[in-house]
This record gives sequence, C-alpha cells and structure tokens, in this order.
Amino acid sequence: MRSFQSIHTLDPVPGDVVALLRRIDRAAGAEGQHRDQLPQLLSALRDQARVESVTASSAIEGVVVKSSRIAKLTSTSPGALRNRSEAEFAGYTNALDYLSQQQPGDLNIGLVLHLHRLLFGLGDMARGSFKSSDNLVVDVRSDGSRQVRFQPVSATATPFYVEELITRTLAALENTAVHPLIVVAAFALDLLCIHPFEDGNGRVTRLLTTHLAGQAGYDVGRYISLEQLIFDTKDECYSQLRASTEGWFEDGQHDPWPWIRYLLGRIADAYGQFEERIASSTSSGFKQDRVRAFILKHSSQTFAISDVRRALPGVSDNTIRIVLSELKSKGRISVDGSGRSATWRRTESSSVGFS
Repeated sequence: MRSFQSIHTLDPVPGDVVALLRRIDRAAGAEGQHRDQLPQLLSALRDQARVESVTASSAIEGVVVKSSRIAKLTSTSPGALRNRSEAEFAGYTNALDYLSQQQPGDLNIGLVLHLHRLLFGLGDMARGSFKSSDNLVVDVRSDGSRQVRFQPVSATATPFYVEELITRTLAALENTAVHPLIVVAAFALDLLCIHPFEDGNGRVTRLLTTHLAGQAGYDVGRYISLEQLIFDTKDECYSQLRASTEGWFEDGQHDPWPWIRYLLGRIADAYGQFEERIASSTSSGFKQDRVRAFILKHSSQTFAISDVRRALPGVSDNTIRIVLSELKSKGRISVDGSGRSATWRRTESSSVGFS
C-alpha cells in the first residue's frame, strides 16, 4: 500500500520509463495480431515458456530438480515426489496452470492465498495462510555472512496491509491515471515489502505479476518467460529491489522507480524476444538455420529435442538431429544421456550474449 499512498509517489513518470512504456505498448499491439495468425506457433511458445517459468522461478529460491525430472514434474501427472524441492517444483506448476487455465477473475485475498496453497500443497509445509510470526528479509553475502535488509510488516498487521494493497491496486487500475504496468510493478514491490508468508513470497509475487500484466493486456509472459528473464538478471533484480525498499517502512518515503524501471525492462525484453522468435520461426530461411538459431539464441540452457520440436512446428526430427550433431562437434552444446531421455545443454561460450 505504501507505493499507492499518494499520487505523487507514482507521478511524474521519469522520461526513460515513459520511453520503455511506449516501446512495450507498440510491441503489445503486434502480439495481438500474431495470436490470430500463428496459433500453432504460439501454442509451442506457451509450452516452452511454461516449463521455463517453473524452472527459473523455483531456481531463484534455490529450488532445483534434476533436469531429467523436469518434464515429469511439469506434466499433469507428476507421480510420486522424491523430495521437498520436487514438491515445490510441481506445486509451482499447479499454481501457474491455475492462473492460465481457470480464469480466476479479479485480484483478491482469496486468490493470493490460493496460489500459496497450490504452491505448497504437495508438501508438508504450512500453506494457504499468512505468516503466524514476524519475519526478516536477510541478504547472504558471498563470504557466507548474513545481513538484515529489512523487517517486513508484522504478522498481526499483514492481513490489513494485504487487503489495503489489493484495494488500492484495483482502484489504480480502474482509474487509469497511471499506466497499468506501473501499477502492477508497484503492487509487486509493496507485496514483497509486506512479505505476507513464511515462505514463497517471491514466487507468489512473480505469479501475480505475470497474471496482472496479462489481465491489463500485456500477455507476453504466456509466450516468453518473465521468470527466466528475472533469473538471468537476478543480481540486478535484487539491487533495484533493495534500492526501492529503502524508506518504504518510514511512511512510504521510498523511491519506487528503480524497481519499476527494472521490471518494465524485463517486460520490454520479453517482447523483444517474442518478436525474434516469431521472425525466426516464420522466415523463409533454411530449416537447419532456424533450428540452429533457436538452440543458440532462444532455448533454455538445458533442453530436449521435444523442446525444439514444439518451438519449430514443421521441422522434422531428422533435421533437428543433424543440427544437434553439428553443434555438438563444434563444442557449442553437450549431451547427457541418449535416446528419448537425452538432455542437451548449451556451453558457456555459446550462450554469451543471449538471455
């Protein structure tokens, strides 16, 4: 709620942020055209973004699973879960799918709690309720030492703060005086400062960020994983978030623009990647060139042939294997396993410069 206390907090909008919003708005208009013209390609992009989002958002919080288990854990039937990481990984999948498939409607406290319930619903942790005791946000330095960044809202005050934040967010979105993506970014900042849960605050916030942006007409997160882009720039994410949280607890005397600028930059990057993938997949170039471009520029760091197949409809498995063999011989990718269970990985040298 602190970022919505006064209109002066979000106005005037810095010039560089205005430029970012113009870039995003232009790209969002083109996205609508592609939805009607390229349904098969967009379906493949959705499948890829879904897996990337689950993997990256989990990894930001240190929740990592074996690459050979990712396909199973992101399926509709994950089967027996081997540990807590797998439970949270599959739980994030359930929460993400709920937002994309169930049309949950307007933002409300019930939705926030339900996402948390889905996230931790496959494990033995407390779920679907706000924190029962006060917590701290702690930074871990490279030498292993810990430093308190800030003390969030108290447990007793959390329900009021969350309800007030939702009320003010919905009012700002309805009023339209402030660009909706600025409102979404301010909501994410305030929710992270409130820190309403004992665990899962970052993941619930990222889920809601993509969801609210999509409701406002900026649906690129369905095709390009915002979570992956945040993971790729997580040091900058933490730095800008830290800059915007300073003063938040002193009656809202904080600067929200470092965080807003960062998040809008990732959304703009997502639209840029979206256009690149559309151009790559619809170009008249040789199919091997399209496969090569996808693997080196657009695939996840670790991928399978099925990922390439989904992203490039109409390209045969034989063509994909030819390119994989070529890139492997050049040392640009490596392989783990064989046959259908094989996973491929870009080497560091081949991934430099690509998100």
